[in-house]
Amino acid sequence: MKNRNEPRAGMGHTQRGQCAKRISILDAAAQVFCREGFSGASIDEIAVEACVSRQTIYNHYREKETLFTAVVEDVMDRANAMLFSILSTFPDKSDHLEDDLTAFAVRLTKNCLCNQDGKFLRKLVQSEGERYPHLFETWRQHGPGKIGTALGALFARLSHKGVLRIDDFDLAARQFLALVNADLQMITLFGGTPTDEQLESAARNAVQTFIRAYAGPASEAAPRTPALAVVS
Repeated sequence: MKNRNEPRAGMGHTQRGQCAKRISILDAAAQVFCREGFSGASIDEIAVEACVSRQTIYNHYREKETLFTAVVEDVMDRANAMLFSILSTFPDKSDHLEDDLTAFAVRLTKNCLCNQDGKFLRKLVQSEGERYPHLFETWRQHGPGKIGTALGALFARLSHKGVLRIDDFDLAARQFLALVNADLQMITLFGGTPTDEQLESAARNAVQTFIRAYAGPASEAAPRTPALAVVS
């Protein structure tokens, strides 16, 4: 992954300095908001953690609400980049479908649900979403909805090939995600990180249930193979 503090080509000294300050402020604000919540976080505390002045933060973001929204957008941009990288590894063949979908589900949960950005967004939404719903409007529009639509399109490909029988692709995507997360909810709810064995078990259980529900002729005919090693 590219270093966030690496200067961009063609950027002048002043621009690089401003970019570095913005990154420092966003990273510090993310830590403070995650630790204190929106109402408990103060600009002074963020300034100390970012090693900038209070006025510098106001010059960039005007108010705490603007800064909070910028933090959510910044984290969400990184989370979406990782998400679509993982989606590009979605299996599109019927051979070893159970193992391939299981490995995909492990990559999805490990790199999108259980990584630092995933934990951060989940904690903020759980703690602040009800009190400050307007602060998460961008997250609602461009976060959860994206994965369902994108995953639904991938399941549509399998359905068109006869590998799965699916009528409502978006519904199937939501059900797949719910099944994958079912065995992990109690762990992640309290801030825990599932082990590789727990991720594998949750993914395998989810995929087996999903395939039984949507099995097509190709997947029914394919023999089940021993579990493959999952590469993160």
